[in-house]
Amino acid sequence: MNSVILSRACRVVLGLGILLVAACAAPPKSAQAVHPVETTTVESALYDQYQAWQGTAYRYGGMSKAGVDCSGFVYLTYRDQLGMQLPRTTLHQSRIGQAVSPQQLQAGDLVFFLTGPNTRHVGIALDKHRFVHASKSKGVVVSSLANDYWQQTLWQARRVY
Repeated sequence: MNSVILSRACRVVLGLGILLVAACAAPPKSAQAVHPVETTTVESALYDQYQAWQGTAYRYGGMSKAGVDCSGFVYLTYRDQLGMQLPRTTLHQSRIGQAVSPQQLQAGDLVFFLTGPNTRHVGIALDKHRFVHASKSKGVVVSSLANDYWQQTLWQARRVY
């Protein structure tokens, strides 16, 4: 066997072993990548998810097309489209990854809002201006971050991949 091919195969096996050990040892509050996704693919995957879920009704605690809440939609999107395991709740999702400014938003960044004294909301940035989320009034929709309501309630943005 060609030594270059053998060397690459050894690096892949070693890398997979390291990833497996790291995933088992990782704290539960971090996102765990099943496979990395390129940024250009993220936007396409998000639009695929949006098209499949568009209009799905909001249901607190929901995790299906019969009804889904905001953190459930984020959880399912990351799992099914991006191959990453995120925490299930908005609060726990808000504690993972790295903070980014709204001006630095990229497709796949999580955007968090404080919509009431003890109420949080989460969506996924499609770009610097729009995000997809499970809205209580409209179900799964794309909204503008330029909207006054979303600008006033924006709490933070986080990059988890």
